[in-house]
Amino acid sequence: MSSENTALDLIAVEAYLRAHLPNFAGPLSAVKFETGQSNPTFLLKTPARNYVLRRKPMGVLLKSAHAVEREFRIQKALIASNVPVAGMHLLCEDEDIIGSSFYIMDHVVGRNFVEPTLRGLDGSERMQVFENMGEVLADLHMVDINAVGLSDYGPAGNYFERQLARWTKQYRSTETERIPEMDTLIKELQSTLPLDDGQRSLVHGDYRIDNLIFQNNGTQCLAVLDWELSTIGHPYSDLAGVIMQWQMPQGPEGRGLLGVDREVNNIPSDQEFMDMYCAHRGLPGIESFEFYLAFSFFRMAGILQGVLKRAMSGNASNPERAKKLGQYVPLFARHGLDALSK
Repeated sequence: MSSENTALDLIAVEAYLRAHLPNFAGPLSAVKFETGQSNPTFLLKTPARNYVLRRKPMGVLLKSAHAVEREFRIQKALIASNVPVAGMHLLCEDEDIIGSSFYIMDHVVGRNFVEPTLRGLDGSERMQVFENMGEVLADLHMVDINAVGLSDYGPAGNYFERQLARWTKQYRSTETERIPEMDTLIKELQSTLPLDDGQRSLVHGDYRIDNLIFQNNGTQCLAVLDWELSTIGHPYSDLAGVIMQWQMPQGPEGRGLLGVDREVNNIPSDQEFMDMYCAHRGLPGIESFEFYLAFSFFRMAGILQGVLKRAMSGNASNPERAKKLGQYVPLFARHGLDALSK
């Protein structure tokens, strides 16, 4: 976490919480998390307990982006499900309070693994973390959408067709230079789009190890974070997103497993993780996975392009890191083409 942050109007936040949050008692202080690039996130400290505030960034925003209202809604709906989420307290859509919409949730105390290498854990713990990660993802995809009141959380129809059109449009709107690999990948995805198999579930949209909080002294996931890209869609998009991430370079930017001897380190192979997921869902296997993986690379490239555009426009939460992440756009596009070729 960074030092005390002055970008958040603490006087306004404290006044709002005193009026709307039961049992709230100040004084209030705040520290900004270094993570949470898209929607700035703050740890709110009080003498009695801590909370987390997540807000939209300042400046001109893309339509439908940074939807903290949707993040609040889905986490609140999932609180009674098998999917671990933080407790939701308040959603404030009055932009006059701090300049943007925001929500207040519980501060979940646990450990967060920035990279999937899980350094510091022994081999058995590593495997247990990944097994739990796969089970939580499967549990999310088995949530009864109607039972939790989220039947209208996403449109009907072919999810990948819809997402391909959306992210192509979004990528073009944030394009800062022509990237031939992205142009080719878009055309290839359009021509290899599989038929809709009818699967329709809640999807997280950015499911990876660093968006999970685990027990301090255990391997159980306590909360899934960062639901900005969640919707109703196809479950394989989340699974492919995990596999995509692992093909990235190691380190704080790539956050992948490229070059890691997974067998020696007791980290599941891509297929082993997919098998864990399928076993929990009772599925025999997955066909056409190369398309889902390529699409994941494309969408992440589009997301990173948006991050880069915000940095160049002066609206990024962490400009230096945003520019570094933006440099990965051509690499993700090439990986997408490689996935399709396999």
